[in-house]
Amino acid sequence: MAIQVSVVGSGSEHESNAESVGRLLAERGATVVTGGLGEVMAAASRGAKSAGGTTVGVLPGETRAGANPWLDHVVVTGIGHARNLAVVASGDAVIAIGGRYGTLAEIGFALTLGRPVVMLEPGWQVEGTQRARTPEEAVEFALAALRHRTMT
Repeated sequence: MAIQVSVVGSGSEHESNAESVGRLLAERGATVVTGGLGEVMAAASRGAKSAGGTTVGVLPGETRAGANPWLDHVVVTGIGHARNLAVVASGDAVIAIGGRYGTLAEIGFALTLGRPVVMLEPGWQVEGTQRARTPEEAVEFALAALRHRTMT
């Protein structure tokens, strides 16, 4: 089964990093899971698709409306912000890029579920997350954490 990495966050100023993260994950064979909407979510999906990767979007609404065009699979939840739990639970690891309170909630859910969380600088200061300075570092840290888990 393919590794799935959830990419969470928001902020148009972080789109370039998110696109790089999505592309790098796809190049390493990982499926990219996002909240399916715009900004960081769309950029990560766009990056993954540019490298021939697979993308999944977990939407908050009751329809596919608002889904970004780079999604292969769309999950419609109808549960609003509560979908943040489904986004991070669907990933084997989580990479957080920018973001506001929704991202902070996703980080908290991921840590509660025992998922490795990598925060791409700049970002929230949350105990239990690993910090990365570049998209390359973020992807390497997330995948290394998963390799370490399978060995122990």
